[in-house]
Amino acid sequence: MPYLLKSEPDKYSYDDLLRDGETIWDGIKNPQALMTLRNMKKGEKCVIYHSNVGKEAVGTATVLSVDATDPKNPAVRLKAGKRLKTPKPLAAIREAGVFQGSIMFRQFRLSVVPLTDEQYEWLIA
Repeated sequence: MPYLLKSEPDKYSYDDLLRDGETIWDGIKNPQALMTLRNMKKGEKCVIYHSNVGKEAVGTATVLSVDATDPKNPAVRLKAGKRLKTPKPLAAIREAGVFQGSIMFRQFRLSVVPLTDEQYEWLIA
């Protein structure tokens, strides 16, 4: 299953992930987002979305490992992928039919959102 991971670029941007090569995605507080993190599997694909500043999907990443030893703070290790050729702004995502009814717009404050394969493909196209 692919995922959309929201990051505030003034705190940790996609450029930071590209520079670092890998990072631990943790510090999530929302119970629903925590459950999603705990259920991630090695090899799953992610799209990184800049929230607050920019408000656009900007690049990809892959789940390297999941340590759910502490269920209140699971640590997902991500490997940087590639920058999107064309970033997808929030307005375009909202208008795309493939996102109609998406949890992304029903619970906008979720920082970790499961995607369908079709949504993932639309974002990276």
